[in-house]
Amino acid sequence: MKIKRTYYISKLRWLGVIVMLLPLLSGCIREEEFENSPQGNFEALWKIIDEQYCFLDYKQIDWDAIHNKYQPLITSNMTNDGLFEVLGNMLAELKDGHVNLYNASNTARYWDWYLDYPRNFNEGIIERTYLGRDYRIAGGMKYKILEDNIGYIYYESFSSGVGNGNLDEILSYLAPCNGLIIDVRNNGGGTLTYSTSIAARFTNEKTLTGYIQHKTGKGHNDFSNPEPIYLEPSNSIRWQKKVMLLANRHSYSATNDFVNAMRYFPNVTLVGDKTGGGSGLPFSSELPNGWAVRFSASPHLDAEKKHIEFGIDPDEKIDMVKEDEDKGIDTIIERARELLKIDR
Repeated sequence: MKIKRTYYISKLRWLGVIVMLLPLLSGCIREEEFENSPQGNFEALWKIIDEQYCFLDYKQIDWDAIHNKYQPLITSNMTNDGLFEVLGNMLAELKDGHVNLYNASNTARYWDWYLDYPRNFNEGIIERTYLGRDYRIAGGMKYKILEDNIGYIYYESFSSGVGNGNLDEILSYLAPCNGLIIDVRNNGGGTLTYSTSIAARFTNEKTLTGYIQHKTGKGHNDFSNPEPIYLEPSNSIRWQKKVMLLANRHSYSATNDFVNAMRYFPNVTLVGDKTGGGSGLPFSSELPNGWAVRFSASPHLDAEKKHIEFGIDPDEKIDMVKEDEDKGIDTIIERARELLKIDR
């Protein structure tokens, strides 16, 4: 049984986790414990989650009952597709977008963390009404000065690289603006390094933004003491004016991390909908048949030591209005513009 780190551990602040995880890694399930059969793969997957998934107690999931629910569906002659479906459905009981099962032909995933909520985003309106044809692109960011002298940045994925040079150019260009809107709606996450480097442009002080824990044993509640996470201000150009940060339920994983950090800065207001969450640091493991499973292994807490797995509430809750959409207007952007003018 192999457990490997995923690319999500990209912040320097997470490096200490590796040392603390060594006892867990050395005690992982060995391939010889379970045979490569439908029953063996089922039991291996159930045990991986039972011993290493970090939210079983927090989500009040009876994992033994889940075993009893799905084990009768396993037969010795079932096809790989049938086994994959049963195992994927079992993992969906965790209600976690960071939990996936992979084989050569498919990926089991849980999408209801955002599909069960209002979309609160219309990319067509963003492109036609707000960005138009004369916006700029730097790294993965699209940005523009709107007609009321408010800066607008749309960042669609934390997997899209944004370097310090990009951020310097963007903030220099937007410096004459009266305020700034950062739109991370529908940003499903990516690399935590970008979350840190961007957020560092909006604070002048070292700021406590949360805590990290890691598994120390096989019990559902075996965790280390929370270790503080601090964000250091950038040594380069930093934004000093008001910021409206727009999010929706599809703001997930690294985006959830970004929103969590930004909300502790006095010049930032969260506008729109609750984020999708996804605070668990993902790790990967392998079943006897070679299928890979990714799961949340280390919980990330906010500065008050509260879980943010289920998302972060906005300061100003507002949904898209259909009548506005029909007119090509983004209700959430317009409210952010109003708030910037009020705060001026």
